[in-house]
Amino acid sequence: MCTMADDPVPGRWTRSSRLLRLPLGAAARATGSLGRRLTGTDSEEATARARQRAAEQMFTVLGELKGGAMKFGQAMSLFEAALPEDIAGPYREQLRRLQDQAPPMPLSRVHSVLTHELGPDWRDLFTDFGSRPAAAASIGQVHRATWRATGEPVAVKVQYPGADVAIRHDLTQLGRLARLAQPLTGSIEVGPLMTELAERITEEVDYRIEAANQTRAAEAFADSDEFVVPRVLTHTPRVIVSDWVEGDSLITATEMADRERNRVGLAYVRFLFSGPRTAGLLHGDPHPGNFRLLPDGRLGVVDFGLVSRLPDGLPSAIGRLLSIAIAGDSDEVAAGLRDEGFIGPDVPADDLLDFLGPFIEPARSSSFHFHRSWMQSEFARIRRASGRGEIATRINLPPDYLLIHRVWLGGLAVLAQLDVHADFASVLRESLPGFTPPPNLAHSG
Repeated sequence: MCTMADDPVPGRWTRSSRLLRLPLGAAARATGSLGRRLTGTDSEEATARARQRAAEQMFTVLGELKGGAMKFGQAMSLFEAALPEDIAGPYREQLRRLQDQAPPMPLSRVHSVLTHELGPDWRDLFTDFGSRPAAAASIGQVHRATWRATGEPVAVKVQYPGADVAIRHDLTQLGRLARLAQPLTGSIEVGPLMTELAERITEEVDYRIEAANQTRAAEAFADSDEFVVPRVLTHTPRVIVSDWVEGDSLITATEMADRERNRVGLAYVRFLFSGPRTAGLLHGDPHPGNFRLLPDGRLGVVDFGLVSRLPDGLPSAIGRLLSIAIAGDSDEVAAGLRDEGFIGPDVPADDLLDFLGPFIEPARSSSFHFHRSWMQSEFARIRRASGRGEIATRINLPPDYLLIHRVWLGGLAVLAQLDVHADFASVLRESLPGFTPPPNLAHSG
């Protein structure tokens, strides 16, 4: 571990120490009324003004913590579509801010990192370098610049100094927020998700690994008429320079006409599911800020720090068991899940289909309507099923499946935010091995 004397980035440990002292207690207190409201113990106390203050406090603390805490906030922002409207309203805008922005790192610190990573003559690589960050990632921020060799715009992703230390600390402290946020996530067990993210931290803070992931995806989708993954031009452990992707965040599709919004939403989930088949990689951050709507109609995809390597594509067991679930055979679904190690012998088969509802319903329809009311009702149904048999606490998701589960359910949540009508089953037919749709797909409006 570096000491202050040999730290190559001046001021790094000063910031990290401040970061590590920033308490999560404020966020826990701020979100406490939300947790009590969702569990029915404090329904009258929480006023609109109090919820607004709590939402702003959550954003401030999570945004300042960056790292693991910002990742947690981004994951939670995907699931606001499942909240009752009177609760979701004040939180929606604040949580969405975590998808695209966070308090920026000072420019002097950015220059210090670039000097250390690219050398004292790093400015010679660019004809210009933006002084303000164009975007914030979970452990770094992005500046727009012009690559001198080609004259083309590039994205320069610079890791926050001390992020490797800070994110480890953040993830160990997030247990309190995870407990408060559990009611927001329906079936998703936030604790195991945080554990999975923590196990990947060594990869995420090493931009060389992210650059390799992005290069692999860029090559795999190079001939695509639908997707754009920017090429990596150069990289170090803490800096990545890649092609600039010009476009708006996916969330702006909410302002589009129905037909175009539906097309964009279907393209979004098609990329998520086709990644393992096309590139052997599952993009693990499905929040809208990582997907850009290009002027030519294509979908740009950035941030390959969190991926699952699936060289053989998605597991065929998922498609096979989903097909059985669509057919309504709960006993066979339970048997298959037991064979795969997902459940024990004491989990009731009848409750499983309710628990799997968010996955089953869109897959059995040739035109499914994803919207907030549907998402809210599905999560309510899951909670009821979990309450009867504690399903959520008795399903064992192996680590390899945790990220698949997060991406799948997170992708559906984004479609609900966008209010999309789409043939989701067609995506599964293309990219999910073992999936056999019913012979006569239903139409859901």
